[in-house]
Amino acid sequence: MGIGFSPAAGMALGRWLEHMRALKGASPHTLTAYRNDVSGFLGFLHLHYGESLGMARLGELTPADMRAWMAYERNRGLSGRSLARALSAVKSFMRWLAEREGFDATHVLSTRAPKYQRNLPRPLAEDAAQAVIEQVELQANEPWVAARDAAVMTLLYGCGLRISEALSLKGEDVPLPEVLRIRGKGDKERMVPVLPAARDAMAEYLRLCPFVPAPWEPVFRGSRGGALNPRIVAKSMERARLALGLPASATPHALRHSFATHLLSAGGDLRAIQELLGHASLATTQVYTAVDSARLMEVYQAAHPRA
Repeated sequence: MGIGFSPAAGMALGRWLEHMRALKGASPHTLTAYRNDVSGFLGFLHLHYGESLGMARLGELTPADMRAWMAYERNRGLSGRSLARALSAVKSFMRWLAEREGFDATHVLSTRAPKYQRNLPRPLAEDAAQAVIEQVELQANEPWVAARDAAVMTLLYGCGLRISEALSLKGEDVPLPEVLRIRGKGDKERMVPVLPAARDAMAEYLRLCPFVPAPWEPVFRGSRGGALNPRIVAKSMERARLALGLPASATPHALRHSFATHLLSAGGDLRAIQELLGHASLATTQVYTAVDSARLMEVYQAAHPRA
């Protein structure tokens, strides 16, 4: 579990992580981040007090303790964004612990997260997104690999899927229906319309692919028949980016950003886009309104005669 906190605190951390996995649907990646963040917090308290803190002491934390921890993390070089994420994990753990141990965690839960500048998504222009799909199809030596890469990129841009969601498709999901059931972050399920272009791209890939997937097997395969590695998709995107002269921000995930931004530009409803992307909070989706406004100002500055 870590060094510098009591066995009871370590056991509590383990139970909380299991709670987050079983009841909240947290992914393995998220659980690892939670474990590291809370372990780091408990380890700091050990250094701060010079002793391991048991459950009773954890219920007596003060605002000064929280400020000292945050100052310590900032001095270690932790960014405001990363510290805000760590504080969120600590609050979640302490809230859960307080409910079970019967203490008041107000001092922890009322701690304000540091302010930080949220990075805006960097989508591709509509013609660039289409050019990427065409380029990845040209740069592969084997026809089935070319069709595979084009199908993956089409799903990312045409359906707004995360790369993990596209690569998790199984044999039972094809041929693609008009509406696809996707299980995304936090094990949340959503329904995503599938454009004819995406269904056609997937059908062409399946026609050429030498590996016929069983219902439980992944649809997208690597050259040796195993599940397609996301790094292969990223490498294909990088080659296309260099060939087309696109910026380094042109990653596979940028195609998902492009999906959302282009829908919004065309008059799409923000709440509907939230549902299509699988965002838990509308605030996460609202960042695309800032992107759309920024692009509008760029067009204005470039085109208006008095700009």
